[in-house]
Amino acid sequence: MIFRTTKEVYILNKHNAIRNQTWECDLRSDTFTSPDEGMREAMATAVVGDDVYGEDPTVNLLEKRLASLLGKEDGVFFPSGTQSNLSAVMAHCGRGEEIIVGKNYHVYWDEASGASVLAGISLWPVETENDGSISPASVEGAIKEDDPHHASSRLLCLENTVGGKAISLEKMEDVSKTARKNSLSIHLDGARFFNAVTALNCKPEELANCADSVSVCLSKGLGTPLGTVLVGSSKFIRKARRNRKILGGSMRQVGIVAAAGHYALDNNISRLVEDHNRAEFFANELREMNIGHVDSGTNMVFFTPNDGRSENLRLHLEKYGVKIGDQHPSIRMVLHRDVSDEGLDKAIAGFKSFYQ
Repeated sequence: MIFRTTKEVYILNKHNAIRNQTWECDLRSDTFTSPDEGMREAMATAVVGDDVYGEDPTVNLLEKRLASLLGKEDGVFFPSGTQSNLSAVMAHCGRGEEIIVGKNYHVYWDEASGASVLAGISLWPVETENDGSISPASVEGAIKEDDPHHASSRLLCLENTVGGKAISLEKMEDVSKTARKNSLSIHLDGARFFNAVTALNCKPEELANCADSVSVCLSKGLGTPLGTVLVGSSKFIRKARRNRKILGGSMRQVGIVAAAGHYALDNNISRLVEDHNRAEFFANELREMNIGHVDSGTNMVFFTPNDGRSENLRLHLEKYGVKIGDQHPSIRMVLHRDVSDEGLDKAIAGFKSFYQ
């Protein structure tokens, strides 16, 4: 058995990472971002403690920092957004109660029905508008009467951004007023919360005021390897922290990851506008080619080819070192901090050569 020093392992891993990096431009998702040198240094030098005992100072500070930034009383750190959302739902609702949620929202569509499977909570999906918003009328129409035959409507789950679209503060406030008028609690899935804040040019607190609890993802465009912070009232967070334990999400010296969150808040929020600008530039380049339908918003571009050859296009782009998803018929392409101008130029060149 060969034993290596920490420095030797770091150098070896760095070499392997470079050797295995085959994609010059990976547009599948902003989840493919990797920590940069500054973030890795922050993680390596983080002060840590046992977070299960509430004694990791880096985690504690991150929770308080995000709660303050969003105008809430407290926060709790989670390994993933899905677990954060589920813990929030469980804190808001009891068994046999119901969530009203957009039918294309992550909580309904992409979280394995966790609320139903693990918590006995029903989900009632409603139609969303073209911008991803839920209308006040849709909420009104989904609320159940107080009848023992029905699940009790208890929570409205919102999302922003949705499919790259940043929903306006006015629409968020209008639907929130309707929910509160009908005694519904409100949870906001903020997987790309700061993309929405950037696009709306508003303060984080202004968007967070539309909900009682907000789940803020620190990976994706912010570039951390993992982590989400759920914020809300102190009473709510106590419940959510207990739910985290039930779901197996409590961690020990997790300050090494929370340190990445601090670095992201300090350095990576302000640069999100670069991703948005690159996405719009890319979308306009595709529109000029007149090869399919193009839609865009914040850091996302959606392309539906006129000829339907999305799989052929995907394989062709790989020759250029460009990776896209295998969605069909509409391909989602996501801009992020690891997509350079040079990489995007290769993607554009790949599209042009395929359709020439």
